[in-house]
Amino acid sequence: MIKDTEILVIGGGPAGLCAASAAASLGAHVLLCERDYVPGGQLVKQTHKFFGSEKQYAGDRGIHIGQRLVEDVANNPNIEVLSEATVLGMYEDGIVTVLHDNRHLKIRPKKTIVATGAAEKFLAFPGNDLPGIYGAGAVQTLMNVAGVKPAEKVLMVGAGNIGLIVSYQLLQAGVEVAGVIEAAPHIGGYLVHASKLRRAGVPIRTRYTVKEAYGTDSLEGVVICQLDESWQPIPGTEENIPCDTLCLAVGLTPLTELCWQAGCDMAFIRELSGHVPIVDENLETSVPGIYAAGDVSGIEEASSAMVEGRLAGFSAAGALGYQPEKAKELCAAAADELRELRSGPTGAKIMAGLSKVAAKQKAEKGGACIC
Repeated sequence: MIKDTEILVIGGGPAGLCAASAAASLGAHVLLCERDYVPGGQLVKQTHKFFGSEKQYAGDRGIHIGQRLVEDVANNPNIEVLSEATVLGMYEDGIVTVLHDNRHLKIRPKKTIVATGAAEKFLAFPGNDLPGIYGAGAVQTLMNVAGVKPAEKVLMVGAGNIGLIVSYQLLQAGVEVAGVIEAAPHIGGYLVHASKLRRAGVPIRTRYTVKEAYGTDSLEGVVICQLDESWQPIPGTEENIPCDTLCLAVGLTPLTELCWQAGCDMAFIRELSGHVPIVDENLETSVPGIYAAGDVSGIEEASSAMVEGRLAGFSAAGALGYQPEKAKELCAAAADELRELRSGPTGAKIMAGLSKVAAKQKAEKGGACIC
C-alpha cells in the first residue's frame, strides 16, 4: 500500500519543523518524518540563548525554541508527524520508503523537502577508539537530554561555537574542563562564549591538536602538541593532559545520502563543510520537486536553518498552487532574512560557499564545467 501526500518533509529539526509549518500555513498537506522519538533536532539539547533578531527568536534558549516549533506543528491540522520514522530511500519512481513502527512504508509525495541535518566529524589519532572519547553532540545529549553527568574531567577539542558552548555547559554540570584546544590559529566561535570560559579559568589554546590518547580499559589521558604554520606537529611541545573524557567538536558534515540516492547534482564545497546538493534560489535541487534546507545544504547556525526551512516550505507549497503570489512574497522575505543573517564577517565563509554553488548551477545549466 502506498501513502500519498502533498509535501514530505524528511527530518524534524529546526529546518524541517519550519518547512512543515510554512507549507501548511499556505494550505498544503504535509507529512513530516523524524527518526528520533521526538522532533526538535539539535534544539532539544541547546540550553544556551540564541543570537540574531526577533524573527530568529533572539534571546530565547534553544530548548524553548524547539518546544515552540514542535507545538506549532502539532497544532496544525494540515501536518501529520511520524516520529521514530527512518527514511530508508528515495527512488526514481518518486517513492520514498520509511521504516516506522516495525513496518516498511511506501510514501508518494508530490514535493519532498530534505532536512536531514548533519553528522559530527571525527579525528584520526592513536587511541581514538578508547571508551571516553565522544563527539560534542553526544556529550550534550547525555547532559541536557538524559540528565547524565558525562565525565569528571574533560578536554575539549575545537574552539568553534559548539566546542565553547558545550564546554561551558560541562562546567555548569559540575565537570572539570581541563582546557580547550584548537588546531587553527584563531578561535572560531563567538568571543562571548570564549570569554565566559576564560573568566571561569578554562585555558583556550590555539594551534594545538591531539597527538594520542591512552588508557587501559578506558581513556586515562591525552597527549597534545603544538602545530606550526604548516599544521605540522612541533617536536618537543608534547604535553600530557590526564582526563577521563575527550570531547571532539571538530565540525559537522552534511547528511546527504538521500540527496545522492535521489540523483541530485552534488558538489564538494569546502566552505559549506562537504558535499552538498546544488540548489536554486528557492532551495530546489536539480531533481524537480526535491528541496534541501538546513545543514544538509551547508553547515550554519540553527537560525539560518529555520529560515531556510521556511523558504523551502513556502516554495514547495507555492509550486503546488497554494497561494502562489503570497508564497512568492514570503520566499522573497525569507531570502532577505537569510542575506541579513549572513552579512558581516561571520557570514563571509558561507557566502563564499553559496557563490560557488550558484556558479556551479549556472555552469551546469550552460553546459560548462567547473573544475
